[in-house]
Amino acid sequence: MQNKSVGILITSISLLIGLIIYLFNNALAEIVSVSCSHGTSCTMWDTISFQTNTSLAIMIFVLGFGLYLTFFSNKKTETKNYSAMLKRLRPDEKRVLEEVINSKGAIFQSEIVEKSGMSKVKITRILDRLEGQGIIERRRRGMSNMIVLKEKEVKLVSNNAP
Repeated sequence: MQNKSVGILITSISLLIGLIIYLFNNALAEIVSVSCSHGTSCTMWDTISFQTNTSLAIMIFVLGFGLYLTFFSNKKTETKNYSAMLKRLRPDEKRVLEEVINSKGAIFQSEIVEKSGMSKVKITRILDRLEGQGIIERRRRGMSNMIVLKEKEVKLVSNNAP
């Protein structure tokens, strides 16, 4: 899910929580007014006030987080953002990077060798260059390497895309 969708979902849930707080508070106030003979000096009224304020604070925090995700979080990792990066690479580097991008940003090195038809040595050298440019990162997974796009590069490309 994208951040905007998650933000809308969290905002909706917080508004639902607000409705539940309102209904619960009204029902509880009615129960206390019927059962408490001391009037507003009864400690039950203080408890209701504390519970209401605490739950409203939590709801406002969740609502704020949901609104932040909806309107201010702009993480974009779409494939079209890599076009500027692809222009400055060699043809073999482009081919390898496109394999990583098409695999949603993570792929095993052995899969790149299989899909590209290039030798292991050539892929290793290409990955060395891409890693040196800060485009990808190699993570050791047992006996093989996982190739992952670097988050820093994703943001850089997102900002430079037309």
